[in-house]
Amino acid sequence: MKTMRMWLLRLAGLLPNSRREGEFSDEIESHLQMEIDDLVRGGMTPGEARRQAIRNLGGMERTKLAYRDQNSVPLLENLVQDARFALRQLRKNPGFTATAILMLSLGMCASIAIFAFVDAALAKPLPYRNPQRLAAVYEKLPRCEKCNLSFLDYLDWKKLNKSFSSMDVYQGRNPIVTTSSGAEKSRAGRVSDGFFRTLGIAPILGRNFYAGEDLPASPRTVLLSYSAWQKRFAGRTDILGQTVTLDGEPNTIIGVLPQDFHFALIGPAEFWVSLHAGGSCEDRRSCHNLYGVGRLKDGVSIESAAANMVLIAQQLEKGYPDSNRGQGANIMQLSEAIVGEIRPILLVLLGGAGLLLLIACVNIASLLLLRSEGRRREMAVRSALGASSGRLIRQFVTEGLVLVAAASALGLLGAHWAMQLLIGLIPEYMMADMPYLQGLGLNLRVTAFGAAIAILAAVLFALTPALRLSSPDMREGMAEGSRGSAGNTWRRLGSKLVVVELATAMVLLVGAGLLGKSLYLLLKVDLGMKPDHLATLRVAIPKNGNEKMEQRIAIARNIVGEIASLPGVQSVGITDVLPVSFNGNTDWIRFVGKPYNGEHNEVNGRQVSPGYFKTIQARLLQGRYFTESDDASKPKIVIINKMLAKQYFPGEDPIGKKFGDTSLTPKSIREVVGVIDDVRDGALDSEIWAAEYAPFNQDPDLYFAIVVRTSQDEGSLLPAMTATIRKIDAGFVTTDTVSMMEKISSSPTAYIHRSSAWLVGAFAAMALLLGVVGLYGVIAYSVSQRTREIGVRMALGAQPGAVYRLVLLEAGWLIGAGIVSGLLCSIALSSLLRQLLFGVKTWDWMTLTGVAIVLGISALLASYLPARRAAAVNPLDALRAE
Repeated sequence: MKTMRMWLLRLAGLLPNSRREGEFSDEIESHLQMEIDDLVRGGMTPGEARRQAIRNLGGMERTKLAYRDQNSVPLLENLVQDARFALRQLRKNPGFTATAILMLSLGMCASIAIFAFVDAALAKPLPYRNPQRLAAVYEKLPRCEKCNLSFLDYLDWKKLNKSFSSMDVYQGRNPIVTTSSGAEKSRAGRVSDGFFRTLGIAPILGRNFYAGEDLPASPRTVLLSYSAWQKRFAGRTDILGQTVTLDGEPNTIIGVLPQDFHFALIGPAEFWVSLHAGGSCEDRRSCHNLYGVGRLKDGVSIESAAANMVLIAQQLEKGYPDSNRGQGANIMQLSEAIVGEIRPILLVLLGGAGLLLLIACVNIASLLLLRSEGRRREMAVRSALGASSGRLIRQFVTEGLVLVAAASALGLLGAHWAMQLLIGLIPEYMMADMPYLQGLGLNLRVTAFGAAIAILAAVLFALTPALRLSSPDMREGMAEGSRGSAGNTWRRLGSKLVVVELATAMVLLVGAGLLGKSLYLLLKVDLGMKPDHLATLRVAIPKNGNEKMEQRIAIARNIVGEIASLPGVQSVGITDVLPVSFNGNTDWIRFVGKPYNGEHNEVNGRQVSPGYFKTIQARLLQGRYFTESDDASKPKIVIINKMLAKQYFPGEDPIGKKFGDTSLTPKSIREVVGVIDDVRDGALDSEIWAAEYAPFNQDPDLYFAIVVRTSQDEGSLLPAMTATIRKIDAGFVTTDTVSMMEKISSSPTAYIHRSSAWLVGAFAAMALLLGVVGLYGVIAYSVSQRTREIGVRMALGAQPGAVYRLVLLEAGWLIGAGIVSGLLCSIALSSLLRQLLFGVKTWDWMTLTGVAIVLGISALLASYLPARRAAAVNPLDALRAE
């Protein structure tokens, strides 16, 4: 086998056959000597005879080449020769080779890694049947684009619509699951009976929900996620018919869902229970706690479905003006509902990575042009020896392909590492809500994207020297062996490339500056409280006989008292919703003694303990705080925030005013006893909503959050708080133990702004470095080409200052053109950042000015070095340079 391989390679001309070559050389020498002898006998000298004999033969090398072509595959052999020669040339210039490969690999690494996220979130299809036919169904209000539905509205929408073949609802829950080792909190989805049929999901074990199995009178049943089946039941197939206790209620296991199933809008749910609609909320049309999903009928578009649902919403508004006033419908692709919030940042990051790749390619193209200029003498010699223009161009193309191949390998490897690094930086709780990022890596689409970049780079790097070598001035320069015209042409072309680099760097720097300023303003936003030295955790109390109000109050007071006795604790408070969480859990209110026309006065509703405002250090503006005596035996009271007082009691003293539900039922009436400064209940970048705070003791819940003010490091207190609560009752479940500062810093809003600022900032820093390096290269080459001119100037009396001005003026024009072009592009493109900015205009003049100054100073410093070298030229040496 080895002998056959060697023979085939020789046949292809890839390995020399030394014996055959030797025999052929001897034969040529024999013929040559015979010709020489004849010419000597004709009267020529031996030297003249040999030259004439070689001329008559047609040239030794040409004759040998013709012979080899008859015994090989010339194209393949030439390619191998070109590749070997390219590798030798690149090894001779390690600085150029390393720089080119490093720049391209960095650009490819960033682009491929970010594209992998874009592919997973925006391109990869959802794991459902015909996912493009699935739509998310929301109600719409002026202040809420994606509001949840009421159960009664859902029933009407399902019955009256003509766009969906099926429509179902879902809700996320955090039930307490009772196990042999104790109680613990879990994640569950509460869904209508056709939910999985609408998605097109069938259990891999057992059955789906039956029609009607979600009715209140039906037995409670549950489907397990694949992970719950493996983790809690060891993957046993005999679990069907067994029960699992959720919130004290036994649920019969009827099936197991597929391993790849996920529903990001609920998160990593372990249990999927049937709806069993009923209770105080689902009996009222004004109570909204569900979200919808529907499968479009064949031939029905999202737009027509949205129009249909809007008409139904208008009908319901007329039929139920009290509960449905101003409520519309919002229908969108399910994929858009899942990834819509992160789409802007992914596209911005992909654009930033693309711009960085563009700068890297421009820089490498400049290096290749400069390299082709430096090899003109070599090309002139090879051309004089018979090499065609195509042969010379092919050599440069081969070198470009070798560079791209090496950079592509490093880029793919770096992209793999970058993906793992970026995934690791995403908080665990956020990753749980982004299951589509699981298994992120170099799949077929990502690899194809990398291959497409490599092909485009190869084309660019092949065309750059090819077009340069084929240009008339380059051929003239090769023929003349001079540096003048070709060097001037390269300076003009190189300067244009530098302007492109600087403009692109300017765009990235402006984007990074805007995002950085936005992040700074976001983290400095007024919270209406003091988040430092605050520890928080959530507590879930199993029902188990704790349903009575007195028992709930006693449990809460016991927990507060035990935690307050811990060393370093200054105060303790309870709330149902922590600050900086979300604008939700709202209430519609109507004011006693004021005209009412059916409008929805929507306000945030919160329940807090007497020590809550003191603990978070919210400022009391009027009235009083709650006390422990404000319980269910007393008339209902409420504390409002400044926004509610400003919005509904302008110019009035709100203390003593009363409001209730939209019908002013007696049990809903509560009196305002205090006004606090606005506390940011919603996300950091959300607006302040009007808010009401009710006493926890007047309507205590079994699920609440504890906030603790400490005099020491709050993180060190969290384990003791958890241990204290479990000591009170081992059945109490604690979760989300975190300091308030960490909660704010790792919130989705802060994370998105921070990650976008850091990543775009990193791209901008690399772009700035590449841009000034490119400028340095152009100016340095320009100085080297003008060495004789500078020497003449200095010999005629020019001072070093004049040389500085000469060089820096040339650089200044390039810098100015790059900055101006970049500013115009930045203003045009920064509108794409609008969704990611907080408190910053896209045309923020301070950012634009600051970035222009930074880029200008950096570029001038890069230009100063060749200017300094030019000013130090010895005139005599310069005049001898040519």
